[in-house]
Amino acid sequence: MQPIAYVNRALYAANPAATRGRLIPEPFSPTRTDFQRDRDRIIHSTAFRRLAHKTQVFVPHEGDHYRTRLTHTIEVGQIARALSRALALDEDLAEALALAHDLGHTPFGHTGEDALEEAMAGFGGFDHNAQALRIVTRLERRYAEFDGLNLSWETLEGLVKHNGPLVGKDGAPLERYRKLGVPLAILEYDAIHPLELSTFASAEAQAAAIADDVAYNAHDIDDGLRNGLFGFDDLREVDFLRGLLDEIETKYPGLERPRRLNELVRRIITRFVEDVITESAGRLAEAAPASSAAVRAQTRPMVTFSPDIAAVDVAIKGFLYPRMYRHERVMRVREEAAGVVRRLFDRFVAWPEDMPAEWAASAKSIVSEGGNETRLRRLVCDYIAGMTDRYALGEHRRLFDEAPELRAGFTY
Repeated sequence: MQPIAYVNRALYAANPAATRGRLIPEPFSPTRTDFQRDRDRIIHSTAFRRLAHKTQVFVPHEGDHYRTRLTHTIEVGQIARALSRALALDEDLAEALALAHDLGHTPFGHTGEDALEEAMAGFGGFDHNAQALRIVTRLERRYAEFDGLNLSWETLEGLVKHNGPLVGKDGAPLERYRKLGVPLAILEYDAIHPLELSTFASAEAQAAAIADDVAYNAHDIDDGLRNGLFGFDDLREVDFLRGLLDEIETKYPGLERPRRLNELVRRIITRFVEDVITESAGRLAEAAPASSAAVRAQTRPMVTFSPDIAAVDVAIKGFLYPRMYRHERVMRVREEAAGVVRRLFDRFVAWPEDMPAEWAASAKSIVSEGGNETRLRRLVCDYIAGMTDRYALGEHRRLFDEAPELRAGFTY
């Protein structure tokens, strides 16, 4: 018997009792829905634990209070649940997707991803969403009967399509995949377990995706203020943030800096979340989808920002890009980190026996079967992508007798 988690689930919500199931059929749990089991499998995965030591923007040893991939993921999960609760969606599916959305990220954040994408150019490329799919369908080895986590169709679909359809109705790649095409890992899995790549994902997946944007905006402002990349007065360049700062000053004149910072972050999250709830409730009421499948069939997302807050989102990202993501100190650390990834990749392709025994054995098998370079590079890519920041630095130190400090010299 499949348990029912919520009585007040909307018609358009994903229903675990009507799940499309798993690639490898399993008996229902008497105590958890399929989406609850997916969430739990993700939390207990090795890849999830590694997020604690993977960079968000600042490498973890820059300071104890900066976000890592894990703390970011937990924040996204909280916001996704709040949105789902307000919109009568399945909270467990939304949380599972939020917790899984960054599993495919490399050491050193987007720097590591860029380095691996460069290394894999001409050999299938690298994409962190595709890597997350590889992790949960192939690379995790926790179960006796299958590789990966054998997650439900709804979770896999949401993991791949949380940012929208990947291809048009004609099969042509959309958005970020127009130039290089849909990653091979996604196409290979879709061939055996179709994920309907031309449709939107569930409302729960959309909630997890927009929660990621909300969390990014709030915590990157928080981290940027904490490390002195910009100050409160600089934030006044963005009208929305100036209004929030004025609110805080009016209500709490002379408020000490740490409380002022936290009041600002709290207000950013609140305004964004309330906007998403209002806009999404209106879209759902207008479209009146009678099922999760009807949500997928829509021509626009159902869970999103209003046009006004979407413009604010763009303005905040426009503010942060030059002052934070491309700050000269951040860029110096990024270049050093990219060098670590490049050197490790080249070393392991040339001397795969330098990898741990299990990985080296897989490489030897590839070479003995004819030395397929694409397969060997993908193996090395999988190995490096799974590394934490500190493990990558340790491997670099082991192989090259040195490793960069990766410190930007921020003030706290």
